[in-house]
Amino acid sequence: MEETQLKEVRTSSAQSLLEAAWTRVRDKLKSEVGEVEYRTWLQQIVLGPLDENEIVLYMPSRFLRDWVREQYGERLQSLWRHETPLVQRVELQVRKTSSSSETSSDGEEGESVPAQEVPQESTPDTTLLHLQESRNDLAAPLDPRFTFDSFVVGKPNEFAYACARRVAEKPSSQGFNPLFLYGGVGLGKTHLMHAIGSELIKTGNVSVAYMSGEKFMYRFIASIRSQSTMEFKKQLRSVDVLMIDDVQFLIGKDNTQEEFFHTFNALVDAGRQIIVSADKSPSDLSGLEDRLRTRLGSGMVADIHATTFELRLSILEAKARASGTHVPEKVMEYLAHKITSNVRELEGALNRLIAHADLVGRPVTLESTQDVLKDMLKAHERRVTIDEIQRKVAEHWNIRLTDMSSARRARAVARPRQVAMYLAKNLTSRSLPEIGRKFGNRDHTTVMHAVARVAELMEQDPSFAESVELLKRMLES
Repeated sequence: MEETQLKEVRTSSAQSLLEAAWTRVRDKLKSEVGEVEYRTWLQQIVLGPLDENEIVLYMPSRFLRDWVREQYGERLQSLWRHETPLVQRVELQVRKTSSSSETSSDGEEGESVPAQEVPQESTPDTTLLHLQESRNDLAAPLDPRFTFDSFVVGKPNEFAYACARRVAEKPSSQGFNPLFLYGGVGLGKTHLMHAIGSELIKTGNVSVAYMSGEKFMYRFIASIRSQSTMEFKKQLRSVDVLMIDDVQFLIGKDNTQEEFFHTFNALVDAGRQIIVSADKSPSDLSGLEDRLRTRLGSGMVADIHATTFELRLSILEAKARASGTHVPEKVMEYLAHKITSNVRELEGALNRLIAHADLVGRPVTLESTQDVLKDMLKAHERRVTIDEIQRKVAEHWNIRLTDMSSARRARAVARPRQVAMYLAKNLTSRSLPEIGRKFGNRDHTTVMHAVARVAELMEQDPSFAESVELLKRMLES
């Protein structure tokens, strides 16, 4: 009997320790993410049992579990480990509650949540916005790294940058409301939106609300479930500047589009600024209502083109300077040539190189770059063709692509042409006559002479040899 009682005391003591640790974890999370974010996504977590060194936390729905796991999983594990050595791992599980199975149908104005807009495992009724919070709590925080000063301007983005600057200086200017920014992934749309918001907040007395199209939808749904639609409308329509990122997420969500359309009209009519971004121009966003597409395109539409080699190189140089780590120019040229998809991937590659150099204590070189980034570079691999060789060489020496097959014999053109022939001979399986035909139907003896001449110059001029070797690495890796 005494042994049983002792075991119960120990179990009770351990549970008290876990509950106290959980309280501290929740308090820290709340202070980190803010009251509204905490209530929306984290308040519904229920403490479960400790199984050896794994703590179980319960969620009322699979949707909420997946969201918390993706957004806060690592942070939860870190906080638990810090609080108690008993917990080394956090397991998130779904446990249905009576409230999670209830379905709210109608909002304040007879609106209902369309089936396509509610996740399969929708947020439970307890996951609701507490709309009495200040209007700024409705929006996501602005990233302090994304400023105008840290934005690298080049030909592909200079117009969008100029428009963003204009709106930051004079919001709601004639012809600039709304400001619609569009372009591919990772080209700087979000950066410019955050920069505008940060600049406006500096001026004071300006309320700015920034959120993604996805977050707009989820918070609109939450307001319907809580029958707080009018409060949601009032909050959004009280801001001075509303920024919606990735508005294409609203395609196919009819009720959310309806709400956004009315919010849009109310703000513009009141002289407030709207800033929107998407991956396509308003006219190409098929799936949005015609009246919404028309309104989105009624102000200033600015596109951000794919980056050029010069812009990618400038971005890398700026990031390398900011890091304080020496990155050789040849390495940055190599990355700017190889990674052309988007700026995020380019910056990620540079960050990996810098981190590797810092951790292993070795300088950044072309060899280490190829080794550290081999997985990323492999994804960008292409079969080497003569056309690709000609394009890369022409870009490197800043000559026209047509010069590769022209009759011009000036050294500024002839030397790059010879290098392209040399690389075609070394990097493709094409015969000399085939290579000659690709260079303006030149004779195979001309190709032989070019190959021999480039090899000779590489032995005599280390700088020239380095340029040829750089081009070779870019083409074959």
